[in-house]
Parts: sequence; C-alpha cells; structure tokens
Amino acid sequence: MIRTYSHWPRDLYNSCPPKRLASPLHACINSAVRAQFPRWYRTMKNADTVRLDFDLYEPNKPSIIKSPIIIMHGLFGSKKNNRTISKVYSKELGRPIYSIDLRNHGKSPHRRKFDYLTMAADVVKFIKDHNLEQPTLIGHSMGAKVAMTLALLKPESFRDIISVDNAPIQSSLPHDFKRYIEGMQQVELMKATKNSEADKILQHYVESYPVRQFLLANAYRTKSNSMKFQIPLETLAYSLPNLGDFPFKQPTKSRFNRPALIVRGTKSDYVPDECFPVIERLFPRYSSTDIEAGHWLISENPDAFLKATIDFLMPREQSL
Repeated sequence: MIRTYSHWPRDLYNSCPPKRLASPLHACINSAVRAQFPRWYRTMKNADTVRLDFDLYEPNKPSIIKSPIIIMHGLFGSKKNNRTISKVYSKELGRPIYSIDLRNHGKSPHRRKFDYLTMAADVVKFIKDHNLEQPTLIGHSMGAKVAMTLALLKPESFRDIISVDNAPIQSSLPHDFKRYIEGMQQVELMKATKNSEADKILQHYVESYPVRQFLLANAYRTKSNSMKFQIPLETLAYSLPNLGDFPFKQPTKSRFNRPALIVRGTKSDYVPDECFPVIERLFPRYSSTDIEAGHWLISENPDAFLKATIDFLMPREQSL
C-alpha cells in the first residue's frame, strides 16, 4: 500500500507547546549537536526547518521488525526516483518505507540555507513528527552524506545505515553538476515548450541522455506553456561547495558503532580506496560492496543493488 503525503499545515505544528513536541531522539541530537557544532546549534535553535514531503510504502505482510526505513535521494533527485526500490523493500523486508524529498527538491519547501547539517535537522524533525523509532537510513550521493551525518550526530538513534556511492570526506563536486545547473537555467531562459526542445538545449551542457532525462524529470510547464524547473536552481548553484563538504572533520570522536553498508559503483570515483581508513574510523562495523555501474548505480543496476542491500538487512531481520 502506498500513501503520498505533503507537508502538514504549519498552524497545527505551531499550536503545539514545544515541550510536548520534544522527544528523546530530538533532545539527544540537540545535545550532541550543541557539543560538536556550537555555532551551528545557536543558529539552528530558531532555524526554519521544513516539513519534508514523502511517500509511505506500507507492507502487506509486516515483519516482526517494526522499525521503518527512510530513503533519501541525491542532488537533483526526488522521492520519485526511489519508487521501485521502496516497493521491493516493503515487500521483501516487511517494513514501512518512507521515501522523502529533501529540502529544495521534489515537493518539499525551498530555502536558501542548504547544507548537510540543515538537511539533517529537517530529517530529525521528520523522525520526531512521525514518531519513528530506530529507523534504517538509506541515502544515495547527497542523501548518503545526510545519512552519515545523522548517524554520527546520534549513533544510538538509528538501527543501521546504507551509504550509496558517497564517502564521509570533504571533496569538490565534479564540474558536471555546475554544467547541469547552467543547462537547466538555459532551458528556462530560452522558454522551451517541449521536452524535445529542452533536451536539445541540454545537449550543449550534458552529454548523457539518461542524465538529461533525469534532470528534465524536474521540469513543469507554466501557464504560458514554457518549461521551468521545480528545484531552485540559483540556490543549488550557490550551495554546490556545501555539498562537497562533510560536517565531521578528522580527527573527531564521533563514531557509529552499528552496522553500516558502503555501496559504490565500480565505474564511479566517489568512494576511492584511499577514503576507507576514514570510513573505518567513523563506522567501525562497516562492510562494503561494489556494484558494476557508475554513480547512478540504483537505476543502472537495480537488481545487483537490491540484492546487496537486502542481503545486508535480511540476516538481522531473521535473527531478531
């Protein structure tokens, strides 16, 4: 069963006393964040966190494991990208699957501030609002760094995590991402009215046809029939340096001492061998697997991805 939700009315949230809204998870993460990121905590106490849009996939045959799975997409993506794997996880694992739109993506609200700690704060709010206990976190690319950030902020709050083709290190994003944004901006500037016109414009910026179609999934038509993108292109362009960053710099005392699976594409260079010592320090119980694919490995090789991730989750499903 699939349920689609938009962000709830803000008036309902604002009418609740803060103490009633507080939860052990939220309080613990506040404490951890305040200790490690004091400046960020001071600004985020009154932060404009957003209510994340999501799809819920409820299992027909629930497992004895009730903890949900939260799936987070990558840059320029949305919850729509994860429909297929969400259905498979719900069926095979018998757990509720929350596929979310991160801020500035999909149907979630747009905000100028856009970095990993801010996105993590949104997910903390989401977990608190929905009373989710011990969720599994699965994230691809940008979503992977959000998942790792959350796991290190409060390790006891999450059952396990799966990081898909990204590493907990600071690195520069490929120049391709800037070109993607420039191409989408040009589509808007030229007021394209057809997908074929938009694709022709994007060809000057994006060589790969599948990537062009992935970007065009964000497009919609205005009342004047010209195409615009539902993601805030200027904000994303401004924030690209933030997305190459990672909040936990070495050395750090933060550890996630629960199972973590690092999935990487064999044709991708997002998770080089050189970063595994860092991964081992931050995620001592990690395991890794390589998928014959590039960075977009979930769509390029879904069968291998699903087998690897379900195998990672399934043994502990059966043993509990």
